[in-house]
Amino acid sequence: MTSDLVSKEISAEEAAELIQDGEVLGVSGFTLAGYPKAVPTALAKRAERLHANGKPFQITLFSGASTGDECDGALARAKAIKWRAPYQSNPDLRSAINRGEIFYTDAHLGIMGHLVRTGSLPRPTTAIIEASEVTSDGKIRFTTSCGNSVEYLRMADRIIVELNSIYGDALCGIHDCYLPELPPYTHPIPVVNVLDRGGKDYVQVDPKKIVAIVRTNQGDTIRPFTEPDAVSKNIGGQILEFLAHERKKGRLPAGLPYQSGVGNVANAVLTAMARDSLQEPVSLFTEVIQEAVFELIKADKLVGASGTALTCSADAREYFKQNAATLQKKFVLRSQEVSNHPEVIRRLGVISMNTALECDIFGNVNSSHVCGSSIMNGIGGSADFSRNCLLGFFMAPSTAKNGAISTIVPFVTHLDHSDHETHIFVTEQGLADLRGLDPVSRAHKIIENCAHPDYRQQLNDFLDYSMRSSKGKHIPFALDRAFNMHLDFLEKGTMKE
Repeated sequence: MTSDLVSKEISAEEAAELIQDGEVLGVSGFTLAGYPKAVPTALAKRAERLHANGKPFQITLFSGASTGDECDGALARAKAIKWRAPYQSNPDLRSAINRGEIFYTDAHLGIMGHLVRTGSLPRPTTAIIEASEVTSDGKIRFTTSCGNSVEYLRMADRIIVELNSIYGDALCGIHDCYLPELPPYTHPIPVVNVLDRGGKDYVQVDPKKIVAIVRTNQGDTIRPFTEPDAVSKNIGGQILEFLAHERKKGRLPAGLPYQSGVGNVANAVLTAMARDSLQEPVSLFTEVIQEAVFELIKADKLVGASGTALTCSADAREYFKQNAATLQKKFVLRSQEVSNHPEVIRRLGVISMNTALECDIFGNVNSSHVCGSSIMNGIGGSADFSRNCLLGFFMAPSTAKNGAISTIVPFVTHLDHSDHETHIFVTEQGLADLRGLDPVSRAHKIIENCAHPDYRQQLNDFLDYSMRSSKGKHIPFALDRAFNMHLDFLEKGTMKE
């Protein structure tokens, strides 16, 4: 490192002292990958000291998506966050949001960076970015995520770099830091294949904006990959069987890329692909490249994977480092403005698979809120893909809370994805292909194929009552009984009659 950069090396505690009350922080990180760790933790401790002395200290925190406990959790517990966007998954942060203590903007992930760049949201005063390399002339290379880091580096007044050495040079060359120009100067995004690139593998910044470099050697807090449970395997198997059927009928071309959401069910689908002897090699065009992708690699079934983040537990990180020369050619990490861009998703013909909290009998999906009012994590990028994919699945177990909750309900308590954009529902009970059906036919198919047997009668009773009592018969919907199952759960702890 050159002498001018060495002079900017300081401790995390010293870097935290540079951040003032009321600032807007733009941090790296997307779904627990590539987020800053040392500086946010030090900042949380500073906030606690200031609060103990009766002094105010709160910041606005923008990211790519969720960050680890060292960032979101530490700052939430320190009561240091005033406003958070666009996505989160930390239990302490979630609780504070649902208590009304933190202002939270749940945003589509593909549009967040654009909103900051156009001034619809305030630009960051300080960017805190985890990097694997920083050069004296201002080149910054990221670690395990791109997220909105390119935008925040461009827009921020000053930059704090967390220089993380844990990957060494294993990630060298896997990033594509291309961003489309803003309207009216936008050109087509130069991605027609999963591994296409449009930019450099680094972000060029004015080196004068770099005010601090904090050295770290710390991995992302990612749980190790676990074998999918029976329910997840069931759902994954049904999806693969349906895709094979569609190809056999000539309705689905071979070679289309997949988008896979996060969680056990999404991992189960990738794992099933890896273990299916008849499965052809696959490509991924997604947001988060989950650890299950290494199952595909070991089975020699991955053509390439494009995303905005790569989640690696300690074991997966070591596997990546040991096989970096090969794996670097298999991955591209992009800004989420590109990974989630409607133009590219539509052009590539992505097959989309996302998890739902609840689905209703008419085809609407809630992926973000519990009982209509409490945020879980957020809408994420699921709508970016479900609205623009060639074929889309929403997946969920048919029940939750040991059977006390049906994930198939008369009407969702919060609507993230409307019946206009949903194609296929899958639970461990079965699969419902909703394409081309009218609302009543959808309802019958969802109840029969996807609902748990314990709840089918209740759902059929609601549909029958609605068809008799509703003024309109196109979507027969009884307002007076639409949320009875949810109200029963809140009152009695179960949706069962």
